[in-house]
Amino acid sequence: MTELSSYHRATADAYDAVAVLYAELFRNALDALPLDRAVLAAFADTVRAADSGPVAELGCGPGSVTAHLRDLGLDVFGVDLSPVMIDLAREAYPDLRFEVGSMDALDLADGRLRGIVSWYSVIHTPPRDVPAYFAEFRRVLAPGGTLLLAFFESEGEPTTAFDHKVATAYRWPIDDLAGLAGEAGFTEVGRMLREPGEGERFRRGHLLMRAGK
Repeated sequence: MTELSSYHRATADAYDAVAVLYAELFRNALDALPLDRAVLAAFADTVRAADSGPVAELGCGPGSVTAHLRDLGLDVFGVDLSPVMIDLAREAYPDLRFEVGSMDALDLADGRLRGIVSWYSVIHTPPRDVPAYFAEFRRVLAPGGTLLLAFFESEGEPTTAFDHKVATAYRWPIDDLAGLAGEAGFTEVGRMLREPGEGERFRRGHLLMRAGK
């Protein structure tokens, strides 16, 4: 992996510091989130319907969502900026591949992937940098490939920073995030908004997008 910027290093260090606790807290989080599981299932069905091929979970953390995607029948691997997170993922799921890397500079050939899941992984990205991330997602996705974004939705407000427990994060209007993805070459397939559940502060947004031909 290339040398990290100060922003990337700060984010990686912050997640390294809480990785063990984070893994314990969120290992079984999907069990209580039926709508989130339904979105992931829709993503998996869309990938399988188009063509078989590799899928990446970008910002995979300790790997539980990557493993869930494996259980949905996908050929999936995980990438994360935090070396400690990747160590935990490899320990918990030794049958899966996990790599340290940055989502905006992936060590992948153009058009290599059939799908990408970004599950709350661009939330710490400064808004000015999000278009570069989407451009990188589009570069590594094959034409017709599928992108799933999960994020904190801003509930009628503009893009807003908030005090995430690990590092500063941002809530996005769903239309704004869909528009930036559209500028990068993605077409919206569907979206899902859900209200915060017990212990959650904010509405959750999900966008299913298809890479242009």
